[in-house]
Amino acid sequence: MIPRTIEKDIVNAVRDGKKAVVLLGARQVGKTTLLRSLFADDADVLWLNGDAANTRSLLTAHSVERLRVMIGKHTVLVVDEAQRVPDIGIVLKLVIDNIPNVKVVATGSSSLDLASQTNEPLTGRKRQFRLFPLSFAEMAAHHGLLSENNLLSHRLVFGYYPDVVNSPGSERELLADLSDSYLYKDILVLDRIKKSEQLTRLLRALAFQIGSQVSYTELGQLCGLDNKTVERYITVLEQAFVVFRLGTYSRNLRNELKTSRKIYFTDNGIRNALIADFRPLDLRDDIGKLWENFLVGERFKRNVYAGIYANPFFWRTTAQQEIDYIEEKDGRLSAFEFKWNPQTKTKLPKAFAGAYPDSSFAIVHKDNFMDFVM
Repeated sequence: MIPRTIEKDIVNAVRDGKKAVVLLGARQVGKTTLLRSLFADDADVLWLNGDAANTRSLLTAHSVERLRVMIGKHTVLVVDEAQRVPDIGIVLKLVIDNIPNVKVVATGSSSLDLASQTNEPLTGRKRQFRLFPLSFAEMAAHHGLLSENNLLSHRLVFGYYPDVVNSPGSERELLADLSDSYLYKDILVLDRIKKSEQLTRLLRALAFQIGSQVSYTELGQLCGLDNKTVERYITVLEQAFVVFRLGTYSRNLRNELKTSRKIYFTDNGIRNALIADFRPLDLRDDIGKLWENFLVGERFKRNVYAGIYANPFFWRTTAQQEIDYIEEKDGRLSAFEFKWNPQTKTKLPKAFAGAYPDSSFAIVHKDNFMDFVM
Protein backbone atom coordinates (compact mmCIF):
# COMPACT_ATOMS: atom_id res chain seq x y z
CA MET A 1 0.00 0.00 0.00
CA ILE A 2 1.19 3.53 -0.76
CA PRO A 3 1.60 5.50 2.52
CA ARG A 4 -0.77 8.45 2.83
CA THR A 5 0.54 11.80 4.06
CA ILE A 6 -2.01 12.15 6.87
CA GLU A 7 -1.57 8.62 8.24
CA LYS A 8 0.45 9.68 11.29
CA ASP A 9 -1.99 12.47 12.15
CA ILE A 10 -4.92 10.04 12.06
CA VAL A 11 -3.05 7.48 14.18
CA ASN A 12 -2.22 10.10 16.79
CA ALA A 13 -5.80 11.38 16.85
CA VAL A 14 -7.19 7.85 17.32
CA ARG A 15 -4.66 7.05 20.04
CA ASP A 16 -5.61 10.22 21.88
CA GLY A 17 -9.18 8.91 21.90
CA LYS A 18 -10.74 12.03 23.38
CA LYS A 19 -12.56 13.01 20.19
CA ALA A 20 -14.22 11.23 17.29
CA VAL A 21 -11.98 11.01 14.23
CA VAL A 22 -13.92 11.88 11.07
CA LEU A 23 -12.30 11.06 7.73
CA LEU A 24 -13.95 12.65 4.69
CA GLY A 25 -13.29 12.02 1.01
CA ALA A 26 -14.84 10.79 -2.21
CA ARG A 27 -15.63 7.12 -2.64
CA GLN A 28 -12.72 4.94 -3.77
CA VAL A 29 -9.98 7.34 -2.63
CA GLY A 30 -8.74 4.85 -0.03
CA LYS A 31 -10.45 5.79 3.25
CA THR A 32 -11.34 2.20 4.21
CA THR A 33 -8.02 0.81 2.96
CA LEU A 34 -6.12 3.36 5.04
CA LEU A 35 -8.07 2.58 8.20
CA ARG A 36 -7.77 -1.17 7.74
CA SER A 37 -4.02 -0.82 7.38
CA LEU A 38 -3.89 1.22 10.59
CA PHE A 39 -5.93 -1.34 12.52
CA ALA A 40 -4.68 -4.48 10.75
CA ASP A 41 -3.31 -6.05 13.95
CA ASP A 42 -6.04 -4.79 16.26
CA ALA A 43 -8.69 -7.41 17.09
CA ASP A 44 -10.56 -4.95 19.30
CA VAL A 45 -12.05 -2.95 16.41
CA LEU A 46 -15.77 -3.16 15.63
CA TRP A 47 -16.33 -2.39 11.94
CA LEU A 48 -19.75 -1.17 10.82
CA ASN A 49 -20.65 -0.23 7.23
CA GLY A 50 -23.22 2.53 6.79
CA ASP A 51 -24.05 1.25 3.32
CA ALA A 52 -25.51 -1.90 4.91
CA ALA A 53 -29.18 -1.78 5.91
CA ASN A 54 -28.59 -3.85 9.05
CA THR A 55 -25.97 -1.35 10.26
CA ARG A 56 -28.36 1.54 9.78
CA SER A 57 -31.03 -0.42 11.66
CA LEU A 58 -28.68 -1.17 14.56
CA LEU A 59 -27.73 2.48 14.95
CA THR A 60 -31.23 3.92 14.57
CA ALA A 61 -32.29 3.55 18.21
CA HIS A 62 -30.49 6.24 20.22
CA SER A 63 -29.99 4.12 23.34
CA VAL A 64 -26.75 4.15 25.32
CA GLU A 65 -27.42 0.67 26.69
CA ARG A 66 -28.04 -0.73 23.23
CA LEU A 67 -24.84 0.85 21.96
CA ARG A 68 -22.93 -0.50 24.94
CA VAL A 69 -24.16 -4.04 24.25
CA MET A 70 -23.45 -3.74 20.52
CA ILE A 71 -19.87 -2.52 21.08
CA GLY A 72 -19.21 -5.10 23.78
CA LYS A 73 -15.52 -5.44 24.64
CA HIS A 74 -14.29 -3.65 21.53
CA THR A 75 -12.14 -0.59 22.22
CA VAL A 76 -12.48 1.03 18.77
CA LEU A 77 -15.69 1.67 16.85
CA VAL A 78 -15.33 2.34 13.10
CA VAL A 79 -18.41 3.44 11.13
CA ASP A 80 -17.58 3.36 7.42
CA GLU A 81 -19.70 5.49 5.04
CA ALA A 82 -21.27 7.01 8.11
CA GLN A 83 -23.21 9.62 6.13
CA ARG A 84 -25.69 6.86 5.23
CA VAL A 85 -26.73 6.44 8.90
CA PRO A 86 -29.57 8.78 10.00
CA ASP A 87 -28.56 11.10 12.85
CA ILE A 88 -25.07 9.59 12.96
CA GLY A 89 -23.77 12.63 14.87
CA ILE A 90 -26.10 11.91 17.79
CA VAL A 91 -25.05 8.25 17.81
CA LEU A 92 -21.35 9.10 17.92
CA LYS A 93 -21.93 11.72 20.61
CA LEU A 94 -23.66 9.14 22.81
CA VAL A 95 -20.69 6.81 22.49
CA ILE A 96 -18.12 9.52 23.22
CA ASP A 97 -20.02 10.92 26.20
CA ASN A 98 -21.16 7.66 27.77
CA ILE A 99 -18.68 4.94 26.78
CA PRO A 100 -15.38 6.77 27.36
CA ASN A 101 -13.12 3.72 26.93
CA VAL A 102 -14.19 3.37 23.26
CA LYS A 103 -12.41 5.31 20.52
CA VAL A 104 -14.64 6.45 17.64
CA VAL A 105 -13.74 6.71 13.93
CA ALA A 106 -16.16 7.59 11.12
CA THR A 107 -15.64 7.91 7.38
CA GLY A 108 -17.87 9.68 4.90
CA SER A 109 -17.96 10.25 1.15
CA SER A 110 -20.40 13.13 1.43
CA SER A 111 -19.72 16.25 3.45
CA LEU A 112 -23.41 17.22 3.11
CA ASP A 113 -24.90 14.41 5.19
CA LEU A 114 -21.97 13.55 7.43
CA ALA A 115 -20.84 17.09 8.21
CA SER A 116 -24.35 18.45 8.71
CA GLN A 117 -25.25 15.56 11.00
CA THR A 118 -22.03 15.64 13.01
CA ASN A 119 -21.15 19.31 13.23
CA GLU A 120 -23.74 20.31 15.80
CA PRO A 121 -23.89 17.15 17.97
CA LEU A 122 -20.10 16.75 17.86
CA THR A 123 -19.09 20.36 18.41
CA GLY A 124 -15.79 20.19 20.27
CA ARG A 125 -15.86 16.39 20.12
CA LYS A 126 -14.28 15.60 16.74
CA ARG A 127 -11.07 15.80 14.71
CA GLN A 128 -11.83 16.03 11.01
CA PHE A 129 -9.48 14.97 8.21
CA ARG A 130 -9.80 15.06 4.43
CA LEU A 131 -8.51 12.34 2.11
CA PHE A 132 -8.03 12.99 -1.61
CA PRO A 133 -7.06 10.76 -4.51
CA LEU A 134 -3.33 10.08 -4.38
CA SER A 135 -1.10 13.13 -4.84
CA PHE A 136 2.04 13.83 -6.83
CA ALA A 137 3.93 14.24 -3.55
CA GLU A 138 2.75 10.87 -2.22
CA MET A 139 3.67 9.06 -5.41
CA ALA A 140 7.06 10.80 -5.57
CA ALA A 141 7.75 9.66 -2.00
CA HIS A 142 6.64 6.15 -2.94
CA HIS A 143 8.77 5.43 -6.01
CA GLY A 144 10.99 8.47 -6.46
CA LEU A 145 10.64 12.01 -7.76
CA LEU A 146 12.18 11.24 -11.16
CA SER A 147 9.89 8.27 -11.80
CA GLU A 148 6.78 10.21 -10.88
CA ASN A 149 7.82 13.20 -12.97
CA ASN A 150 8.26 10.87 -15.95
CA LEU A 151 4.62 9.84 -15.49
CA LEU A 152 3.33 13.41 -15.45
CA SER A 153 1.71 13.27 -18.90
CA HIS A 154 0.01 10.01 -17.93
CA ARG A 155 -1.30 11.48 -14.66
CA LEU A 156 -2.74 14.50 -16.46
CA VAL A 157 -4.92 12.13 -18.48
CA PHE A 158 -5.74 9.33 -16.02
CA GLY A 159 -5.48 11.06 -12.65
CA TYR A 160 -4.68 9.69 -9.21
CA TYR A 161 -7.48 7.42 -8.01
CA PRO A 162 -5.71 4.58 -6.13
CA ASP A 163 -7.22 1.73 -8.19
CA VAL A 164 -6.27 3.57 -11.39
CA VAL A 165 -2.70 4.16 -10.23
CA ASN A 166 -2.33 0.54 -9.09
CA SER A 167 -3.79 -1.00 -12.27
CA PRO A 168 -1.70 0.11 -15.27
CA GLY A 169 -3.35 -0.91 -18.49
CA SER A 170 -6.87 -0.86 -17.02
CA GLU A 171 -7.20 2.88 -16.47
CA ARG A 172 -9.96 3.49 -19.02
CA GLU A 173 -12.22 0.73 -17.73
CA LEU A 174 -11.75 1.69 -14.08
CA LEU A 175 -12.41 5.38 -14.69
CA ALA A 176 -15.46 4.61 -16.81
CA ASP A 177 -16.83 2.55 -13.92
CA LEU A 178 -15.97 5.22 -11.35
CA SER A 179 -17.58 8.00 -13.36
CA ASP A 180 -20.70 5.97 -14.10
CA SER A 181 -21.37 4.37 -10.71
CA TYR A 182 -19.41 5.48 -7.66
CA LEU A 183 -19.46 9.07 -8.84
CA TYR A 184 -23.25 9.06 -8.64
CA LYS A 185 -23.70 6.81 -5.61
CA ASP A 186 -23.83 9.65 -3.10
CA ILE A 187 -25.03 12.36 -5.46
CA LEU A 188 -28.23 10.45 -6.20
CA VAL A 189 -29.22 10.18 -2.55
CA LEU A 190 -28.35 13.76 -1.70
CA ASP A 191 -31.15 16.28 -1.94
CA ARG A 192 -33.24 13.72 -3.86
CA ILE A 193 -31.32 14.32 -7.11
CA LYS A 194 -31.94 11.77 -9.83
CA LYS A 195 -29.42 10.57 -12.41
CA SER A 196 -31.16 12.53 -15.08
CA GLU A 197 -30.03 13.52 -18.52
CA GLN A 198 -29.73 17.08 -17.21
CA LEU A 199 -27.29 16.07 -14.47
CA THR A 200 -25.16 14.17 -16.98
CA ARG A 201 -25.17 17.19 -19.29
CA LEU A 202 -24.16 19.44 -16.40
CA LEU A 203 -21.19 17.24 -15.48
CA ARG A 204 -20.04 17.17 -19.09
CA ALA A 205 -20.46 20.92 -19.44
CA LEU A 206 -18.38 21.49 -16.30
CA ALA A 207 -15.75 19.09 -17.63
CA PHE A 208 -15.39 21.13 -20.80
CA GLN A 209 -15.23 24.44 -18.88
CA ILE A 210 -12.48 23.77 -16.33
CA GLY A 211 -10.24 26.79 -16.06
CA SER A 212 -12.93 29.10 -17.44
CA GLN A 213 -15.38 31.35 -15.68
CA VAL A 214 -18.64 29.55 -15.12
CA SER A 215 -22.05 31.13 -15.68
CA TYR A 216 -24.98 29.36 -14.03
CA THR A 217 -27.26 30.93 -16.63
CA GLU A 218 -25.26 29.53 -19.54
CA LEU A 219 -24.97 26.13 -17.86
CA GLY A 220 -28.71 26.10 -17.30
CA GLN A 221 -29.38 26.84 -20.95
CA LEU A 222 -27.05 24.02 -21.99
CA CYS A 223 -28.57 21.50 -19.60
CA GLY A 224 -32.23 22.51 -19.54
CA LEU A 225 -32.15 23.63 -15.90
CA ASP A 226 -32.95 26.89 -14.14
CA ASN A 227 -30.19 28.86 -12.38
CA LYS A 228 -31.16 27.79 -8.87
CA THR A 229 -31.17 24.12 -9.81
CA VAL A 230 -27.76 24.44 -11.48
CA GLU A 231 -26.33 26.03 -8.34
CA ARG A 232 -27.94 23.37 -6.13
CA TYR A 233 -26.57 20.55 -8.28
CA ILE A 234 -23.07 22.08 -8.23
CA THR A 235 -23.26 22.44 -4.44
CA VAL A 236 -24.14 18.75 -4.14
CA LEU A 237 -21.32 17.79 -6.54
CA GLU A 238 -18.93 19.80 -4.36
CA GLN A 239 -20.22 18.21 -1.16
CA ALA A 240 -19.74 14.77 -2.72
CA PHE A 241 -16.11 15.74 -3.50
CA VAL A 242 -16.51 15.55 -7.28
CA VAL A 243 -15.77 19.23 -7.98
CA PHE A 244 -14.66 22.31 -6.07
CA ARG A 245 -15.14 26.02 -6.69
CA LEU A 246 -12.67 28.87 -6.87
CA GLY A 247 -13.96 32.40 -6.31
CA THR A 248 -12.61 35.75 -7.44
CA TYR A 249 -10.26 38.00 -5.50
CA SER A 250 -11.53 41.56 -5.26
CA ARG A 251 -10.34 44.31 -2.92
CA ASN A 252 -9.04 47.50 -4.51
CA LEU A 253 -10.18 47.96 -8.12
CA ARG A 254 -13.66 48.96 -9.25
CA ASN A 255 -13.45 46.84 -12.40
CA GLU A 256 -12.45 43.62 -10.61
CA LEU A 257 -15.00 40.83 -11.06
CA LYS A 258 -16.60 40.14 -7.71
CA THR A 259 -19.02 37.24 -8.08
CA SER A 260 -17.53 34.99 -10.75
CA ARG A 261 -16.27 31.49 -10.11
CA LYS A 262 -14.28 28.69 -11.69
CA ILE A 263 -15.06 25.04 -11.10
CA TYR A 264 -12.45 22.29 -11.08
CA PHE A 265 -12.63 18.50 -10.76
CA THR A 266 -10.92 16.83 -7.83
CA ASP A 267 -9.32 14.39 -10.28
CA ASN A 268 -8.24 14.75 -13.90
CA GLY A 269 -9.14 11.14 -14.68
CA ILE A 270 -12.77 11.59 -13.66
CA ARG A 271 -12.96 14.73 -15.77
CA ASN A 272 -11.61 12.93 -18.83
CA ALA A 273 -13.90 9.95 -18.25
CA LEU A 274 -16.95 12.23 -18.29
CA ILE A 275 -16.04 13.48 -21.77
CA ALA A 276 -14.72 10.04 -22.86
CA ASP A 277 -11.36 11.46 -23.92
CA PHE A 278 -8.22 9.59 -22.89
CA ARG A 279 -6.02 10.64 -25.78
CA PRO A 280 -2.34 11.33 -24.97
CA LEU A 281 -1.28 14.94 -24.51
CA ASP A 282 0.32 15.34 -27.93
CA LEU A 283 -3.05 14.68 -29.58
CA ARG A 284 -5.10 17.05 -27.40
CA ASP A 285 -6.10 20.69 -27.64
CA ASP A 286 -7.01 20.99 -23.93
CA ILE A 287 -3.54 20.61 -22.38
CA GLY A 288 -3.85 24.04 -20.75
CA LYS A 289 -7.11 23.03 -19.03
CA LEU A 290 -5.70 19.70 -17.84
CA TRP A 291 -2.57 21.42 -16.54
CA GLU A 292 -4.55 24.05 -14.64
CA ASN A 293 -6.93 21.49 -13.13
CA PHE A 294 -3.97 19.34 -12.07
CA LEU A 295 -2.05 22.21 -10.48
CA VAL A 296 -4.97 23.71 -8.57
CA GLY A 297 -5.98 20.27 -7.30
CA GLU A 298 -2.44 19.30 -6.24
CA ARG A 299 -1.96 22.65 -4.51
CA PHE A 300 -5.21 22.10 -2.62
CA LYS A 301 -4.02 18.64 -1.47
CA ARG A 302 -0.66 20.06 -0.43
CA ASN A 303 -2.16 22.84 1.66
CA VAL A 304 -4.71 20.60 3.38
CA TYR A 305 -2.23 17.82 4.22
CA ALA A 306 0.44 20.29 5.40
CA GLY A 307 -2.03 22.29 7.48
CA ILE A 308 -1.33 25.43 5.45
CA TYR A 309 -4.12 27.96 5.85
CA ALA A 310 -4.33 29.98 2.65
CA ASN A 311 -7.36 31.39 0.86
CA PRO A 312 -7.40 30.46 -2.87
CA PHE A 313 -8.81 32.70 -5.63
CA PHE A 314 -8.46 33.66 -9.25
CA TRP A 315 -8.45 37.29 -10.44
CA ARG A 316 -10.03 38.97 -13.41
CA THR A 317 -11.23 42.42 -14.46
CA THR A 318 -13.94 43.59 -16.81
CA ALA A 319 -11.08 44.50 -19.19
CA GLN A 320 -10.24 40.75 -19.40
CA GLN A 321 -7.00 41.00 -17.41
CA GLU A 322 -6.61 37.74 -15.54
CA ILE A 323 -4.43 35.75 -13.15
CA ASP A 324 -4.97 31.99 -12.99
CA TYR A 325 -4.47 31.50 -9.27
CA ILE A 326 -3.94 33.63 -6.15
CA GLU A 327 -3.31 32.69 -2.55
CA GLU A 328 -3.89 35.00 0.38
CA LYS A 329 -1.87 33.95 3.42
CA ASP A 330 -0.91 35.94 6.49
CA GLY A 331 -1.86 39.19 4.77
CA ARG A 332 0.31 38.53 1.71
CA LEU A 333 -0.76 37.74 -1.84
CA SER A 334 0.97 35.23 -4.09
CA ALA A 335 -0.05 35.25 -7.76
CA PHE A 336 0.58 32.38 -10.20
CA GLU A 337 0.15 31.86 -13.92
CA PHE A 338 -0.01 28.30 -15.26
CA LYS A 339 1.73 27.49 -18.54
CA TRP A 340 2.47 23.96 -19.73
CA ASN A 341 5.22 25.17 -22.09
CA PRO A 342 8.22 26.65 -20.22
CA GLN A 343 8.93 28.92 -23.21
CA THR A 344 5.60 30.72 -22.96
CA LYS A 345 6.08 34.28 -21.73
CA THR A 346 3.62 36.18 -19.56
CA LYS A 347 3.69 39.17 -17.24
CA LEU A 348 1.84 40.22 -14.13
CA PRO A 349 -1.02 42.51 -15.23
CA LYS A 350 -0.16 46.15 -14.53
CA ALA A 351 -3.53 46.75 -12.88
CA PHE A 352 -2.89 43.98 -10.36
CA ALA A 353 0.71 45.05 -9.72
CA GLY A 354 -0.43 48.61 -9.11
CA ALA A 355 -3.29 47.65 -6.81
CA TYR A 356 -1.30 45.05 -4.86
CA PRO A 357 2.34 46.17 -4.99
CA ASP A 358 3.54 43.82 -2.23
CA SER A 359 2.31 40.66 -3.98
CA SER A 360 4.66 38.04 -5.43
CA PHE A 361 4.32 36.53 -8.90
CA ALA A 362 5.49 33.27 -10.48
CA ILE A 363 4.89 31.26 -13.64
CA VAL A 364 4.34 27.54 -13.00
CA HIS A 365 5.26 25.26 -15.92
CA LYS A 366 6.17 21.62 -16.43
CA ASP A 367 9.86 22.22 -15.61
CA ASN A 368 9.38 23.99 -12.27
CA PHE A 369 5.99 22.87 -10.89
CA MET A 370 7.33 20.58 -8.14
CA ASP A 371 7.84 23.36 -5.60
CA PHE A 372 4.24 24.44 -6.20
CA VAL A 373 2.69 21.03 -5.45
CA MET A 374 5.08 19.63 -2.79
